[in-house]
Parts: sequence; C-alpha cells; structure tokens
Amino acid sequence: MMSYIARRLLQMIPLLFGISIVLFAVIQAAPGGPEAALLESDRFIDPEVIEAYRERLGVDQPIPVQYVRWIISAVRGDLGVSFSTTRPVTEMITERLPATLELMGAAFLLAAVLAFGLGVLSAVRQYSWFDHLGTGVSFVGIAMPVFWFALILQLVFGVWLGWLPVAGTETVGASSLGDHLRHLILPAFVLSFRYVAGWSRYLRSSMLDTLRLDFVRTARAKGLSEGVVVWGHALRNALIPVVSVMALNLAGLFSGAVITETIFAWPGIGRMFVQAMFSRDYPLLMGILMLGSTMVVIFNLLADVVYGLLDPRVRLDEA
Repeated sequence: MMSYIARRLLQMIPLLFGISIVLFAVIQAAPGGPEAALLESDRFIDPEVIEAYRERLGVDQPIPVQYVRWIISAVRGDLGVSFSTTRPVTEMITERLPATLELMGAAFLLAAVLAFGLGVLSAVRQYSWFDHLGTGVSFVGIAMPVFWFALILQLVFGVWLGWLPVAGTETVGASSLGDHLRHLILPAFVLSFRYVAGWSRYLRSSMLDTLRLDFVRTARAKGLSEGVVVWGHALRNALIPVVSVMALNLAGLFSGAVITETIFAWPGIGRMFVQAMFSRDYPLLMGILMLGSTMVVIFNLLADVVYGLLDPRVRLDEA
C-alpha cells in the first residue's frame, strides 16, 4: 500500500506540471488583462502609464518567460503577488482556506448521512412511498440549479420564516459557536444537496444488488435481525463502488463552493475566486486553480486507496 501511494505521489509531479502549463496559457489567453480596469474607466489614461503599469506587474514579458518565472517561484512555495491587493497569493489562500474546508467538511458529512439513510431505506423498502419520495428528491437535487436552490432557501428560511441567517459566518455583536453553526446550515445544505441526490441513487442500486447475494440470505437464515443483516453485512459490500464515487466528488465540493460561497457571502476561497475573476487578478486565479487541481489529483488517489481498503480483492501494490 505505501509503495503504491509513494508511486502515485511521484506521478503527481509531472501531471501537475502539465496542468500548470495549460492553466497558465488559458489565463493569459483570456481577453483583457490587469490593465483593463484602467481602460474601462471614463478617464483618459496615457499609454505610457499603462505600459509602466504592465511593466511593474511583470506582464509585459513574453508568456513563456512569465511562466518560467512563476513556476520557479511556485516550486519554492511563492505563488506571486496579487494584482488587486499587492499581498502574497499564498498568504491570501492560507487565510481563506480554513473557511472553505469547514464548509466542504460540513457539506460532505451532511451529504453522507442523508445519502446513506435515504439510499439504504429506499433499497430495503423498494417501490414503497418512501422509495418514490427518495427518487423524487433525487431528481429535484440533480436537476435544480445550485444558485436557484440557494436563493429559494434564503427566501423561505431567512426572509419569510426568519429562522436562519442568509449571509456571513457570524452575527455582529452576537458571535458564538451556536451562532456560527446557524450561519453554516444553509450553505452546507445547499452545497450537499446535489450529492445527496446522486450518492443515494448509487447506494440504492448497490444495496439492491447486494441484498440479493447468497451471503445475505445465509445471514438471514442464521436468524440474524434485519437491522444487523442490512447495516452490518450488506452495507459494507454495497459501499465499495459508492465510496469511490464519494471520494471523487470531494473535488466537486471545492468547485461547487464557488457559487455557494458567493451567494451566502461565505469568506472562503470560492468567493475570492469570483472576485479575482472580475479584477483580472492573474496570480490569484492561478494559485486558486492550481490548488483545485491538486485537490482533484489527491482525491483521485484517496478514492483508489479507499477502494483497496474496502475490497480485499484489489491489491494496490501490484497496480
């Protein structure tokens, strides 16, 4: 197992290097530039001022030169300086990362609990009213746009009922753990809802296949209770394909946080990414995109490891 993980980690280096080249080229090919904000103003800007501005930011150099300078600094842990704030990008990402990880963690736990309950009970009670209800909820979760769902929840629970706050992480003058958790409920639920829909369908299908296997009939023949058979025996085997999908979807939580954090004014990396796009902050965009790419690669490795741990037939050391 350890040799497999070490080998995969080494393979990440050329992969991330290739990803960085593509991302850097795409960002540089985008229309406008850091000086676009000056050009969009109504005031006349002397071309010499614009050129001096570009030179100060280092974007007057050829793109290959800019990339070489960036990758050399990135290897040392320096992702450059933000155009809009003149602060180190690494520092800005480090400040915002805990809030995003908190939201991702809460959404993942909530999605896992709801999906497990919905998927298992739908399989055990196949074609019952609960199964049809779960199918309907899943269709809604998959089809409904995230931003629309977030706005509906803000309107219902924040404006009409007044039960939950609709923005930020705390109430001014009333900061507490309970208040922070109340602010976390809506964004975490919005971010998790799509994954509840997908994971519950995967688990339902896998559980239906598992419940028909011989070892489940044997467990029932031994007199074991239905709860022990379902939750203690069938669920472990049914989780093998589902957990792999869940691990792969962890990266999707990071990208989904962009919309969720923006709507709920959650001070994480997703909201900062949107602000960086509008300000054409190339170094900050590059840093956030590389962080997201690294997460995708790591979560893919995590999915393979979890699959190997759940299924003893898979020998990762020989892969």
